[in-house]
Amino acid sequence: MKNLLIQKYNIPGPRYTSYPTVPYWNNDTFSKEKWIKTFKQSFIESNSSEGISLYIHLPFCESLCTFCACHKHITKRHEMEDPYIETVLKEWKLYVNLVDERPVIKEIHLGGGTPTFFSETQLKKLIDGIFINAEKHPEHEFSFEGHPNNTTKEHLQTLYNLGFTRVSFGVQDYNPKVQEAIHRVQPFENVQKVHNWAKKIGYTSISHDLVFGLPFQTKENVIYTINKTKELEPDRISFYSYAHVPWVKGVGQRGFNEDNLPKNEEKRELYEIGKELFAEMGYVEIGMDHFALPTDSLYKATQEKTLHRNFMGYTANKTQLMIGLGMSSISDSWYGFAQNVKTVKEYERIVNDGEIPVFRGHILSEEDLIIRKHILNIMCHFSTSWEEDSLQIENVENHIEKLEEMIQDGLVFIKGNKLKVPEKARPYVRNICMAFDKKLHEKQPETKLFSMTI
Repeated sequence: MKNLLIQKYNIPGPRYTSYPTVPYWNNDTFSKEKWIKTFKQSFIESNSSEGISLYIHLPFCESLCTFCACHKHITKRHEMEDPYIETVLKEWKLYVNLVDERPVIKEIHLGGGTPTFFSETQLKKLIDGIFINAEKHPEHEFSFEGHPNNTTKEHLQTLYNLGFTRVSFGVQDYNPKVQEAIHRVQPFENVQKVHNWAKKIGYTSISHDLVFGLPFQTKENVIYTINKTKELEPDRISFYSYAHVPWVKGVGQRGFNEDNLPKNEEKRELYEIGKELFAEMGYVEIGMDHFALPTDSLYKATQEKTLHRNFMGYTANKTQLMIGLGMSSISDSWYGFAQNVKTVKEYERIVNDGEIPVFRGHILSEEDLIIRKHILNIMCHFSTSWEEDSLQIENVENHIEKLEEMIQDGLVFIKGNKLKVPEKARPYVRNICMAFDKKLHEKQPETKLFSMTI
């Protein structure tokens, strides 16, 4: 039965870090002026209470990982660090100049690329520069992505001294053949070293990112990788499905072909094995692809119904306003999305001309906001409910019709004005959200846009 469901529902679909998803943004009605207006509104509503989030994109990598679908800039020229940091701080100042009070920052995440491409001196300059014009929220949580091969003890200590208590290490898989195929060769000893450094320094949440569905990956690979991970006992584990999107311009997915990838039931078995092993190790499944120990803040957020999802993925800190700084970063004011230009050269040119470097976005309608709420609830809490007003009912009833087959298959329960996703249906959560995705149904993509859902 499980295999039949996988065959039926394993279709291309969004990961829902936003609604509407990026390919369905209405750029024709978007403008930088409208974006700034939504930014100011959200800042006024949320800064003094919950604070704001910053996502800072540090795009440089010394070599190309061929499984990666992120925006990055491959270079070994470390002299690029300083001008880029200077530009990010100038972009931040452009936002600060738009508001009348000092921003209160609850969350910072340094993403990449490879944030640890930058020296600890440059990272300190970046964070110190941000707080020249901002305050720390009393419950702030700062995190960064560390490459096990180049994260130093100095990186970890410097960022810890600046208030960072979370670090995520990209592991992917420990099998040498898989590592060679994805051009990410890093022995277990490298991960062990940086993990233990972080723990000794005092990081309270250490995460390991694992990926299933990689080229040449087998059941034995996954079991071996998880058993090695067990030796280190990270606080969180992200167990991502490899998103094979070689048609997206600029991604590095080459060095292997479709025949080298585990397919359908074989790929799903890798996840099921992982999920079973994580449960035996004491981890609890959180949202989609994430597992956490009961002592971690991500688990606590699920218990308190405060788990949130945005362009950074799942977070224990819900903030209405998230500003994306750096090349290709995406910002979210709740009422609108805006993405920065996608090359370092253009990004630096626009910011140094005194302009916010946004090149596309979407302003959410009242209907968008309702649908977004339901998709977020399903992604974060595996349930949603709707009020007895005409706009709510109209939107929900239209989409519930598209859930009929999943209801028959036992993947969704609806009673009154409440929807619930049972535990066995969690692998299909993206499919369930797709039923609510009005824009996707109004215009089915003519070309490949999304990775497979399962």
